[in-house]
Amino acid sequence: MDVVIGTWNLENLCRPREDGAPPSHRCAAKNQDVYDAKLGALAEVVDRIAPDVLGVQEVGGPAELDDLVARLDGDWHTELSDHPDERGIRVGFLSRHPLTRVEDRTAFPQRLRPIQVEDFGEPIHTMGRGALAVSVEPSPGHTLHLAVCHLKSKLLTFPGNRHSTEDEGERARYAAYALFRRGAEAAAVRELADRLLADEGRTRDVVVLGDLNDEWQAATTQILYGPPGSQIGTGGFDRPDLRDGGRLWNLAPRILAAGGFSRVFEGQRELIDHILVSHALLERVTAVSTGAGSLPDVNGAQPTAPHAGPSDHAPVLARLAFP
Repeated sequence: MDVVIGTWNLENLCRPREDGAPPSHRCAAKNQDVYDAKLGALAEVVDRIAPDVLGVQEVGGPAELDDLVARLDGDWHTELSDHPDERGIRVGFLSRHPLTRVEDRTAFPQRLRPIQVEDFGEPIHTMGRGALAVSVEPSPGHTLHLAVCHLKSKLLTFPGNRHSTEDEGERARYAAYALFRRGAEAAAVRELADRLLADEGRTRDVVVLGDLNDEWQAATTQILYGPPGSQIGTGGFDRPDLRDGGRLWNLAPRILAAGGFSRVFEGQRELIDHILVSHALLERVTAVSTGAGSLPDVNGAQPTAPHAGPSDHAPVLARLAFP
């Protein structure tokens, strides 16, 4: 049987704020009509791409995920992280199969010291958004272990919630802070992946997916791969290696070869949403794709500008063959 797994950043899937209610977070929909239109557009895409398990990002909470499921064809199971960021968004899963919750991770690795994220204020020691791990049985006797994450954005936010600055020293510092944070979050997700792999990746089916907010060759993305070498397209890819049990392989080269991308940033197509698989799953990957369609062009100075369409990201998918 074939199992389709995927990841999709739903872009601020949040209910509108009730009249007179204080702002609980910054991602509330403008009004009910806008929210209903977004739900309909998201549901249309999910029904079209027909995933069996879909990791999602930027979900406001359980109510919003329930609202989406109510519009989908068929029966669905859901799990959602208990750890949103300051905007109120978090990661989760939609699945046609029952899900078992494994871990909802926020802590940086124990030996990684708290990191600076702004000019003033306390350093942080946790991820901005929780990373969620689950397990699922897509076919009898076969367990698939999955983790979904949403790493710190490349888009910079300056003091006063500004997205631009004329102070180049400030720009350089805040770019470094964003990189520190994304790197620390990647290290935390890699530690979670280590537990899922248990150094048995040759026989253990593990997937790490999500919005990594950078391309596949970026240093922060490569932290998730584990032992270096053997990635798709390298000279060592087809040769067994003693460290294959701890590796993850990014399917990005196959997606890019097919012309896939998941976001348009200032006119450039990017693949920043990724699916990484263990050695046991490499030969089971029969197809990859992105449901790109028409995506808005994200502007770094106005990252939240309104646009038509369900999301500013495209879903990224992989088809796996199971007995």
